[in-house]
Amino acid sequence: MSNQVLGTALLVQGPESLLAERAVQARIAAARRDDPQVEVNTVDAATLDAGSFTELTGGSLFATSSVVVLEDVSNLDQGLFDLVAATAQNPPETLALVLVHPGGVKGKGLVDKLKKAKVTIVEAAAIKAWKLPDFVKGEAKRAGLAFEQGAVEALVEAVGEDARALAAAVDQLAADLPEPRATTPLIHRYFAGRNTISSFNVADDIMAGRTGEALLKLRWALDTGVAPVLLTSAIANSLRGLGRYHDLRGSRLPEAELARQIGVPPFKIKQIAQQSRAWSPAAIAAGIRAAAIADAAVKGAQHDPEYALEQLLGRLAAARASG
Repeated sequence: MSNQVLGTALLVQGPESLLAERAVQARIAAARRDDPQVEVNTVDAATLDAGSFTELTGGSLFATSSVVVLEDVSNLDQGLFDLVAATAQNPPETLALVLVHPGGVKGKGLVDKLKKAKVTIVEAAAIKAWKLPDFVKGEAKRAGLAFEQGAVEALVEAVGEDARALAAAVDQLAADLPEPRATTPLIHRYFAGRNTISSFNVADDIMAGRTGEALLKLRWALDTGVAPVLLTSAIANSLRGLGRYHDLRGSRLPEAELARQIGVPPFKIKQIAQQSRAWSPAAIAAGIRAAAIADAAVKGAQHDPEYALEQLLGRLAAARASG
């Protein structure tokens, strides 16, 4: 037994569930290399009391070693913070303790204690939009799949910005393709029609002046269960991004840095540059005000969210037309 993992604690922190799950599974795999007979217990932290935690981490009559995964420790009873932190600081040599925290301020007191105890931390931060192409490239390398120039961007456009969906798409390609190489035409064929209408599709159309298409996609999105608040959020984010582009476009920043500061994937910069020709700063400001009104409406200020969103698209079309 190497004790490389057994006898240690790990904090997995951040909202990206895919990365958090991988970190947990990697820890379990490492513990099994230490001891193939290791027992694995996964527990919702909200269900624990002092007795059950002590029983879990104190070993088993039927196993010489164990991995204990406490999920969502943001919901752990505050009265257990000291006990859990003390165990994480000095775990039994037969225990691999894994604490999963989704990020945010809830449960920060425990996180602070764990950091003070110098517990090892793995970050599972949300993947920013401008980093999605790099994420896909990493997934492709892991799966032994090569992407030709442009195919990565085509996959993000086709599948969307959810990391789990992108990872699954890469895995599916790697499993299905006779040759480990993905081309742009293949991505277009393979994922044609698979991406449902999202809030981003509606935002892209209205920002580009395609009001009729935006209205159709709005109704389709609502019919397929897209929350109205996601639509107002996507539109407001597009407007703010366009505003930041207006502020930065004379700065001569490299495209990647410009994308980072705006908050979009690098391949979106050309699209934003094209949109900026039709949206003046005054029009953007008017659009942001309209989006704020619609956001309040869909959160309860009005009884008909669909009508409020249709009004928003009309106001945005008028703002864009005003220059």
